Amino acid sequence: MGEQDTELTLVLADNDEASLIAGVQDQHLKAIEDQFHTTVIPRGNQLLVRGSAENVRRVQRLVGELTKLVRRGHPLSASEVRYAAQIMSGEDKEEHRPSEVMSDVVVVSDRGKPVRPKSAAQREYVDAIRSNDLVFGIGPAGTGKTYLAMAAAVDSFARKQVSRIILTRPAVEAGERLGFLPGDLQAKVDPYLRPLFDALYDMMDHDKLGKLLERNVIEVAPLAFMRGRTLNDSFIILDEAQNTTPEQMKMFLTRMGFGSKCVVTGDVTQIDLPRGQVSGLNQAREILNGVEGIAFVYFSERDVVRHDLVQKIIKAYNHLDGEQRKAT
Repeated sequence: MGEQDTELTLVLADNDEASLIAGVQDQHLKAIEDQFHTTVIPRGNQLLVRGSAENVRRVQRLVGELTKLVRRGHPLSASEVRYAAQIMSGEDKEEHRPSEVMSDVVVVSDRGKPVRPKSAAQREYVDAIRSNDLVFGIGPAGTGKTYLAMAAAVDSFARKQVSRIILTRPAVEAGERLGFLPGDLQAKVDPYLRPLFDALYDMMDHDKLGKLLERNVIEVAPLAFMRGRTLNDSFIILDEAQNTTPEQMKMFLTRMGFGSKCVVTGDVTQIDLPRGQVSGLNQAREILNGVEGIAFVYFSERDVVRHDLVQKIIKAYNHLDGEQRKAT
């Protein structure tokens, strides 16, 4: 041990519980070691933890949280252990404990897969959607903004809280507009709407979803198709909202009808509008902040739930953006 290191033995209920905490080939323990710069050695139903006093205490609290999840029958994966460790690395508030954040099930897919929050911001987002009629989820790609909104929509539909699900995106990305793309209308909109279809297919049986799409009970369409409509009794998701103009955003928000719930998602660092064009999402942040019944939830690279490298990539680009702003 180093001169400043301390050592602590954590005792679990039995070898089986210790094995679930450790993971296959101790993958979970490796994730914990990386996050807290400690050494964690499994010995039967015990874990020997070595490191700085503060990090050893954090590992102790984390193992306690993971134990609660395991005893509730929550199957742990290496990625979930990593997310749990990140949660424990932040403010140790009661509502930010992994056993509370990650035990909430938003919806269970038709294949039996539960969709759960994996970070404190994701849990805040899910709670906001449940409590407000209009929610803005703002942050980088991979933070679960669209996926969790979709899960909440599917859950609301299954519970008969709404009678329709409407998913939409502005058809402007990477400098392309629909008129410049080859093919008929369906071929033109597919590239923009494919991520929404992918999320739906992940949660619903393909045949069932196909029938709902045929009956327009679930509708996936470009934002331009929303003009002139009033959307009652619907769960509406506007994705990639950073690419709306102020006029489009106002048009969309005023489509909400009685009994409807709306979620707007976007990444204000990835605006693909023509240079000088104001983003409708940025304007909405300014003028709607503080309005009762509207919630804004912000995500950061800590909430990315994709490959480990995605967090590092986002952090690197954010650092570059910061340096460029300083230079100007």
